[in-house]
Amino acid sequence: MFKKILFATSATAASDHAARVAFNIARSYQSALNIFHVLGVPSRGYSQVVVDVKTKERVDVDEDYLAWVNEDIKTYYAKYLDERLHYTIDVAVGLPAREILRQAKKLTPDLIVIGGSTGDEDETVYKKSSAGTTLQKVAKASHCPVLVVNRPAASFWGGLSNIVFGTDFSKTSEKAFDFAMKVAKALDCEMHVFHALDISPLHGGRMLSQDEIEQQIREATRKIRALYGARLKELSHYSMDVWEGIPYVEIVKYARDKHADLLIMAHHSRKLPSQDIRMGGNVEQVIVRAGCPVISINK
Repeated sequence: MFKKILFATSATAASDHAARVAFNIARSYQSALNIFHVLGVPSRGYSQVVVDVKTKERVDVDEDYLAWVNEDIKTYYAKYLDERLHYTIDVAVGLPAREILRQAKKLTPDLIVIGGSTGDEDETVYKKSSAGTTLQKVAKASHCPVLVVNRPAASFWGGLSNIVFGTDFSKTSEKAFDFAMKVAKALDCEMHVFHALDISPLHGGRMLSQDEIEQQIREATRKIRALYGARLKELSHYSMDVWEGIPYVEIVKYARDKHADLLIMAHHSRKLPSQDIRMGGNVEQVIVRAGCPVISINK
C-alpha cells in the first residue's frame, strides 16, 4: 500500500514517536523508507556556516560533516535498522519545510511521516498548543498524505482496527474519504464517518436555538448518508455520526469514544491564498490533542 515513505526527522526525542510509526509501517509493507534530516539554515545567503538544529552549534558544513551527521542518524536509529528494512538516509541544508517538500517532489513518496513538534522538551505549554510551522507548511503543500504522530500514546502502528474519518463536506474531504476507504479495505478496518457541527457563536455570529441545532444535525446526517452511505457498504463494519460543539473538541472526543487507531481528515476546506497562512485551526488542534496518529489529506 505504501511503496515509498518519507520520514522527516529532527533525529531527536521530539521525533521518536513518529519514528516508531514510520519504521513499523515500512517494515509491515516492505516499503522503501527515506530518513530525511534537515541540518539547519545557512547563517547568511549561500554561506556554509549553519546553525545545527540538533546541537544548536554553528558549524561549517562540508562533505565530512554531512557524512558525520549521516552516521549519527544511523546510530540514533540503530535499533530499528536491520537487513529486512529497505532504507536510505539523506541530509540537507536549508529551511526544513522547503527541503522536505523538495525531497518529496524528488522521491514522490506515497506517505510523509512527521512528528507534531520538533521543539525541545522544555518548551512551554503555550508553544506546544499549536502544530509546528514546518508541519503546517508541509501539510499545506504536500501532494501525498501526511501522517502526523504527536503523542506518545500514538507511537505504534499495528493491529489497526478502527479508523475515524472527519468530514467537512468539502471537495478535499472527498479525496480524504477515498484514501480512508483504501486503508479500511486494505486492512479490513471498521470505518467511522463523523461530522462535527460547529455551534460556537464565533462560527455563525450568534447562539443557535436547540431546534436549529437539531435541524442542522438532521441535515448533516442526511448529507453524510447521501455522500458516503453507498460506498461504506463495501466494508463489513461502519458507522455515521454527527455531534454538535467545537469541532476539534468533538473530533478528539469521538475518536477516543471509538478507540480510533487512526484519524483521517481533509487539511482545509477551501483554497488558501498563501502557504504562509497557518494551518486551519481544527486540524491543527486535532493533531495536538488526538491520542492516535492523524493523517492530513491536502490534494
